[in-house]
Amino acid sequence: MAFWYSSMNVPQRRTFWACLMGWALDAMDVQLFAFVIPTLIAVWGLTKSEAGMIGTAALVTSAIGGVLAGLLADRIGRVRVLQITIVWFALFTGLSALTNNFHQLLITRSLQGLGFGGEWAAGAVLIGEAVDKHIRGRAVGTVQSGWPIGYGMAALSYFVIFSLLPAEIAWRCLFLVGLLPALSVIWVRRNVQESEAFNATASVRAKTTMAGNFALIFSRPVIGKTITASLLAAGALGGNYTILTWLVTYLKESHSMSVGVVTYYLAINIFGSFCGYVGAAYLSDLLGRRKTFVLSALGATIAVLVYTFLPVTGASMLALGFLVGMFQSGIVSGMGACFSELFPAQIRASAGGFSYNFGRAFGSLIPAAVGITSAHYGLGHSIGAWAAGSYALVFIASIAMPETRNKELELHV
Repeated sequence: MAFWYSSMNVPQRRTFWACLMGWALDAMDVQLFAFVIPTLIAVWGLTKSEAGMIGTAALVTSAIGGVLAGLLADRIGRVRVLQITIVWFALFTGLSALTNNFHQLLITRSLQGLGFGGEWAAGAVLIGEAVDKHIRGRAVGTVQSGWPIGYGMAALSYFVIFSLLPAEIAWRCLFLVGLLPALSVIWVRRNVQESEAFNATASVRAKTTMAGNFALIFSRPVIGKTITASLLAAGALGGNYTILTWLVTYLKESHSMSVGVVTYYLAINIFGSFCGYVGAAYLSDLLGRRKTFVLSALGATIAVLVYTFLPVTGASMLALGFLVGMFQSGIVSGMGACFSELFPAQIRASAGGFSYNFGRAFGSLIPAAVGITSAHYGLGHSIGAWAAGSYALVFIASIAMPETRNKELELHV
């Protein structure tokens, strides 16, 4: 990391850390729900289908939020939208602590999803525009390693709070931790500059509207890229959300693990995820975006099928958990840089936000599908089958899309 990081100037480094911090805090707030599912099943009598519906509802609204944030980021700036989304998802995560039944939690998590989806749309474009083309894959991919960092923060909070408090109280305290990310906005406001690419399109913005920009996503020069990017995101996020939503419940129910053991196994999976984000970021600049997507999807498919279909335990399960985390995150790692290179600055956040969040909307259906099919086929087999099917879409999209490594960023359509 030292060479490419040292090549950035001070404003670029501040942008890098702001985007990484935003992504980590976003992940922490999103993943808190996965840790409280087993408790709510016991305390509220929440069913797996209802848990899947809450997870899916948050992801559906996050898709809406991501599209809206992308359109706004092309109008009022990447930095301002980044600030708004962080405050939004922190507020509604905290309010989830005050809920008392399925319907109330469904509302707060759905509203939380609006901010969760918007953070990526603004942050991925901001860092993609801030850095040089030769290090874009590593910079953007490393920013996305903030996801396992945030996941780790959620896991640590879960371990500490549930070890000290009764489960009936602990789940509420865990959601209250989700208010803390709002404080980070103070630092972002003081230290992060708007991107030069956004400022360079000021004259175009004066002549266009948000509706006009949205229409350009489906114009003849752009629509092919929009379709392949959306398909890639659908496959990557469908598999990713399946694991993120159900892994804690799978370890507790299918393998009868305690809180401490679940946290240990998750730590290995999360470390694998971190390695996948950073490793794929390097591969993306070395081999290209397409080859990295293909290799990561192939590895993720094999790892998740073995993990969920074969009777693995102990060290083998730990190793496979590491590989599942590494490969599934490897796919997502390259998307920020790739989408920044596919689309011109005039519609970069709008088109990237739409494509990523179309994929998120599709991917949001998969956790609910797992919850439904688990009643007949078992939770483990349902996780494996749905995740592997999602990764097949990544292969199709990777074949169809152009290679964008080292591409100069365009300004206008």
